[in-house]
Amino acid sequence: MLALLFAALLSLAAMPAQAAPRVPLDEREVLERLPLRPRDPAAAELRELRAAAAAAPADPAAAAPLARRYFALAMAEGDPRYVGYAQAALAPWADASAAAADFLVLRALLRQYRHDFEGALADLALAVQRDPQNEEAHAWRAAIHMVRADYPAAARECAALAPLTDELQAAGCSAYVKATTGKTRAAYARLLGALERAPQAGAAPRLWVNTRLAEMSARLGDAVAAERHFKSALALGLNDNFLLAAYADFLLEQRRPREVVALLKDWTRSDTLLLRLALAERDLGLPEAARHARTLGERFAAEAQRAERLHLAEEARYLLELRGDASAALAAAAENWKSQREPRDALILLEAARAARNPAAAAPALEWLARSGFEHARMRRLAVELR
Repeated sequence: MLALLFAALLSLAAMPAQAAPRVPLDEREVLERLPLRPRDPAAAELRELRAAAAAAPADPAAAAPLARRYFALAMAEGDPRYVGYAQAALAPWADASAAAADFLVLRALLRQYRHDFEGALADLALAVQRDPQNEEAHAWRAAIHMVRADYPAAARECAALAPLTDELQAAGCSAYVKATTGKTRAAYARLLGALERAPQAGAAPRLWVNTRLAEMSARLGDAVAAERHFKSALALGLNDNFLLAAYADFLLEQRRPREVVALLKDWTRSDTLLLRLALAERDLGLPEAARHARTLGERFAAEAQRAERLHLAEEARYLLELRGDASAALAAAAENWKSQREPRDALILLEAARAARNPAAAAPALEWLARSGFEHARMRRLAVELR
C-alpha cells in the first residue's frame, strides 16, 4: 500500500480542465466512456461505502473510507474527477484540525493533489504529532519533500519510516532519495536486492519498485534492464497512471511510438497520458494527433481561466513539442518550477530555455542539477549547451 502511495503522489496528477461544451455532429459519436459500469466490483464497493457514509452523516470516520477509495481510483485511472468526489465526501469536515491522524493524512492527500503542499505538510505534521508511528504520514512527507527538492528533509522522513515498515519499503524510500542525489548505481543495487529478498511483497509495492528500477536503469544507460523492469511492473495487471507515463516516455526516447499508441489509446481522460499519446501519434503522422493536441490545448486554456494551472509541466511540453511555441513553453516551465522541482520539471525547463535561446532562464534548473548531482545524460548535455 505504501509503495502505491508513493507512486500516486509522485505522478502529481491534477484536476482536469473542462473545455466549453461541444455539440457532436454525428449522433453515433462517443462523447465519454464512464469509468465504472454498474456491475463492476469497484462500483459495488463504492455503493456500499456511500451508503455507510450516508448512514452516519455526522461521523468523519464513516466518510473517510469512501474518500480514500475515490482517491485510489483517481490515482489508478488518471481520472481526476474521483478526487472531486473525495473532496465532496470530506467537505463537511474541512476545518477538522482536531481530527484523528488517519483523517488528517487523507485530507493531506487531497491537498497535495491540488498542489497545496504547505497545507498538506501542515496536516501531516499534525498527524505525526498525534500518531508518531503513522508510516503513511512519514511516507507522504518524504514524497512531498522530494517534489520540492528538499532532499535532507526527505532523507529524515525515510529514516523515521524505516523502523515502522519492512525492508522493501524502507529501501524504496531511501533509494529514491539517493538515486536523485548522484548515487543511482548504489540505490539501484540496494533496491534490487531488497526486492529479491521480498518474494512475499504485494503487487502494489512491486509495481512501484520495478518502475523506479526501470527509471534508474534508463538513466544509467541500460535500456535492456529498464525494459525488463517496466514489463515486470506492467505484468502485475494494476492500473497505474505514473507507470504508464514513465514507460511511454521511455518508449518515446527509444523511438518506439507505435507501442506508445497501443499502450495509451484508451487513456485519454488523463492529461499526462494524453500528452504522450499525442506525441506518439505526431511522430507517426496519424490524424488523431491534431485532435488530441487540440483537446489538450482546450483543457490547459480552461485551467488558466480558473487559475488552476496544475499541469504546468505537461502544458510546457505541449507548448514546446506540439505547438512549437518555445517562449510560452519557457514561461510555463518557469512557473511550474516555483512549486515543483522534480527531475522531469528540471528537464522541461532546460529544454524550453534552450529552444527559446534564453540560457539565463535555465539558471534554477542548472543550479539544481549541480547541487543534487542528479545523473541524467540528456540533462548534462543540455547543461553544457546552456552554460
